[in-house]
Amino acid sequence: MNQAQSHTSLFGYLKWSIIVTVVGLLLGGVLGWQTTGTVSGMLTVFFICAVLAVLEISLSFDNAIVNANKLKDMTPVWQQRFLTWGILIAVFGMRIVFPLLIVVIAAGIGPIDAIVLAAAQPDEYARIMHDAHLPIAAFGGTFLMMVGLTYFFNHEKDIHWVVVLEKYMSRYATIKGVEIAFVLALILIFSNILDGEASYTFLTSAIYGLITFLAVELLGGLLDASQRAMSEAARGGLGAFIYLEVLDASFSFDGVIGAFALTQNLFIIAIGLGIGAMYVRSMTIMLVEKQTLTHYRYLEHGAFYAILILSVIMYVQTLYHIPEAITGLGGASLIGLSLWSSIRHNRQERVRDVDLASGEI
Repeated sequence: MNQAQSHTSLFGYLKWSIIVTVVGLLLGGVLGWQTTGTVSGMLTVFFICAVLAVLEISLSFDNAIVNANKLKDMTPVWQQRFLTWGILIAVFGMRIVFPLLIVVIAAGIGPIDAIVLAAAQPDEYARIMHDAHLPIAAFGGTFLMMVGLTYFFNHEKDIHWVVVLEKYMSRYATIKGVEIAFVLALILIFSNILDGEASYTFLTSAIYGLITFLAVELLGGLLDASQRAMSEAARGGLGAFIYLEVLDASFSFDGVIGAFALTQNLFIIAIGLGIGAMYVRSMTIMLVEKQTLTHYRYLEHGAFYAILILSVIMYVQTLYHIPEAITGLGGASLIGLSLWSSIRHNRQERVRDVDLASGEI
């Protein structure tokens, strides 16, 4: 992404998202007409697609901020690859292939049979997806929790939003593996609360989530260590690309599972969440090119707090149902509060600069 494009208008950033929205909603309307044969049915599917898009945006805005934080350090070549290949993986991989793969594994059927099941028996398909919620929540919750804690347990972090808490975490970041120990303790607590097979499933899936995070971190470290031996196109990119793809997958778990509360039709879900994913991509580009994270110093903190809240919610969802609206509003509220704090800080800085210039201080 070229920094010369930083003066692009809001419409310029959202152009392709708007085009995808129009095409997606039209496809939703056509699908609704084909499946119901009535105008009311068509409008219902149209509305569900729109709601799913809003759900995906609300759940994934913190994802866009984290993506922007990682993208700003990537080479332009890998930035472009993430924003092209990455969005294809995000839309088709996580919103279509991933739900199909769950059914293939859970039901022990082939991919073609899973597609037929999604089209012909959506209720059964939805039941299988809901039954797979526990291991998905354990895996995704663990990965996201490690992402959030690693950000705060960093002894080099010198900008703090919630000062007392973040200074405390930064101080103890020098203890190797402190965040891993915290997550493992939480895994043991939740696995002991659950009973029987559910306990074993949660424990196993959570450990896999932890191992996946550590493996991605290890791979990124190895790639960073061998930068000088790598081609210019690959420097500072492949490890971050893999990290962002796994991160996007973890963010997508909650939205994909939650979508089945609105509809059991896989294709409607793919359209709605796909529209939302395009807006997340547009927001990511805008955050990088406008250097928003630099101008609003606490915005990144709000995103990582939202990630931690989401990870805890995913854990708690293994015990109780929590509406997706609460998940989305919780994350959006934290990000909004961090934005307000950033604006307030900027105003105070400007006032201080004026006072210094006038000699009052």
